[in-house]
Amino acid sequence: MNTLLRSTLCTLLLQPCTTTLAATVHRCEDPNGHLTFTLQGCPDEQQPQLQQANNPTPGNGKAIPLAKPSKQKRSKRKNKTENTLVVVGERQDGCGNQLSSSERRSAIIGQRIRAGMTQRDVESALGKPDKISSQNGQTRYQYRDEKGNSRQVSFDESGCVRTKR
Repeated sequence: MNTLLRSTLCTLLLQPCTTTLAATVHRCEDPNGHLTFTLQGCPDEQQPQLQQANNPTPGNGKAIPLAKPSKQKRSKRKNKTENTLVVVGERQDGCGNQLSSSERRSAIIGQRIRAGMTQRDVESALGKPDKISSQNGQTRYQYRDEKGNSRQVSFDESGCVRTKR
């Protein structure tokens, strides 16, 4: 008897469920114009209206518009000064903006060090240094590769790559 009850229960649980694709929804509007949608009905002081909610299954091949696109009117501009670009501010890297952003980006990608790069730019290009030394407010990064070659990058007091003299 116990196994019969279990098998019946399992059979009922494995039955496919039917889904509801459409429902009637109450649209309630209060005197202030506030809208509420509910399945239970509207309070007495609100104005009820029945809405048919249709939720089609996706992928049935028919396109269902969700909203009608509104046509926007384009205004013709007579004054061409409205189209001019005004730069309010620009990035200050602390090194006098010697490099443009595209020059800086291509130098980092190509692992080239150029004057005017910041310590952060150098670390982005070459990684963390193997050795850091400081003397008289100037910092020097030292890198060593797998072949034993060494490379040094010197920074000034502001943390910018120094120009070679």
